This record gives sequence, structure tokens and C-alpha cells, in this order.
Amino acid sequence: MDDLPTLVRDARARASRSGFEYSCDDGVGNLLAVLAASVPADGRILELGTGAGVGTAWIVHGVAGRADVEVVTVEVDPARSASARSASWPPSLRFLVGDAVALLPSLGRFDLIFADAPGGKWEGLDLTVDALRHGGFLLVDDMTPTDRWDAHQVTKQSEVRDQLHRDPALVTCDLEWATGLVLCVRTRSVPRVRAPSPIPG
Repeated sequence: MDDLPTLVRDARARASRSGFEYSCDDGVGNLLAVLAASVPADGRILELGTGAGVGTAWIVHGVAGRADVEVVTVEVDPARSASARSASWPPSLRFLVGDAVALLPSLGRFDLIFADAPGGKWEGLDLTVDALRHGGFLLVDDMTPTDRWDAHQVTKQSEVRDQLHRDPALVTCDLEWATGLVLCVRTRSVPRVRAPSPIPG
């Protein structure tokens, strides 16, 4: 662990102390850092699922101190978000607490999105895709089944992969790397047909 970037090492130690077992795999993190480094000037990056901040740290490592890139990370658990936020982060990083599905429509567009939580991946995946700018990348991890998965997770992850491959707005590739990845790039805009909001009564 000594050869990891300092922010990543600190986040891994924070995860260990809190017993959080679902941090971003370092192989995924390395790729995430590369993708973050490729974000254009005045770019924006979104992480869905802050956790202990391991994925966040890899993103910040990739951005390498660029003040022109905004990083937004969303966590549904207030205590986890507060723990991750306690570390020393650059001012261009913004922490949000809440349901990603509820927040996504108001967050704007991004050049890179890392979907690492059920909200925005298992639920509201179309909202995540809609939040990508043209040419923006979406990285989805944990796509290779393990013995720890229950039947529900197997089904949901399979649905995610199928939805990404069917989405006409994306060019998509499966990567047999780390925990199993799906990497997508948005190439076009596609109108979405959404169910109407219920009428208050």
C-alpha cells in the first residue's frame, strides 16, 4: 500500500477504521485516474458513491491539482460523507449528500461519471447517461460476479450491462479488468420518454 498516492492511502486507512468494505478497487482507481486526467479544460467529473473517499482520491490524483476541473461526489449516507469530507481535499471538490436519482437532474452535465453506487446505476441509469456531455465517459465497476453477490445483485448488474449496451446514445465496451468494468462514451443525444409526474391531489 506504500506505493499508492497519499490521498488514496489515507482513504483506504479511513475505510479500514470504519469497517467499510466496498471501496473502489485500486485497478479501477488507476483507470479512473487516467480518465480523470483526460478531462478537457473547464471539465466536470461526477462520482456516484463517495464511500470512504477511495475513488474520490483516485479522481483527484488524476486531475493532479488542476483548478479548472470541478469534481462532484454524491453519497447517500451522511455519516460516510462526513467521514470522507474530514480529509484534506482541493477546493475544486464538492461533496453532496442525498439520493443520486433525486439529485442527478439538477447537477448539470459532466465529462466523466463514475457510477459506483446503486443510485444512478441500479436505479436511474438513464439519468446518469443524460448527465454525460457529448464525448463524455461513463465508467461502471463491479460487473464481474463474485461469491459475495446475492441473486438480486446478479440480476441488477446484468440489467445495468444490458441497458448500457442497448442505449443508442452510447458506444460501450466490456473490460475484463479489476472488478469487471463497462466503459462507455456518449456520442449522441437521444430523447428520453419518461413517465409523467403524478398530479398532486
